[in-house]
Amino acid sequence: MNLLKRIMLGVLIFTVLIVQNVLCISEEMEELAKQLHNTCVEETGANDEMIENARTGTFSEEESFKCYLKCLFAQMAIIDDDGEIDVEAMIAVLPEEVHDATAPIIRKCGTQKGANACENAWLTNK
Repeated sequence: MNLLKRIMLGVLIFTVLIVQNVLCISEEMEELAKQLHNTCVEETGANDEMIENARTGTFSEEESFKCYLKCLFAQMAIIDDDGEIDVEAMIAVLPEEVHDATAPIIRKCGTQKGANACENAWLTNK
């Protein structure tokens, strides 16, 4: 897997970890993350298997999973209504330890364009 794909996988994994509250965070943040995950699952119909598979680099091509990612990004104010990724907002949610390594690559790649906002979120993470 090339460096860019590994870094983008890291971004996705970090996002999923936040949503599934695997990180050590306050109870308030934990509850917020659960709500975010539940909202996006309910809104899109994505299932846990799709989300778990993404952790290992297997990105479902189902529209529901693509829209789950878009929903997460929208809830975190990382993507706008037109499907454009706010690169600086994406970088801001990353752990401080990986900023130096990932920020230049994320800035260089920006939004990967697809057929719609859901696909943009998916391609940007893939």
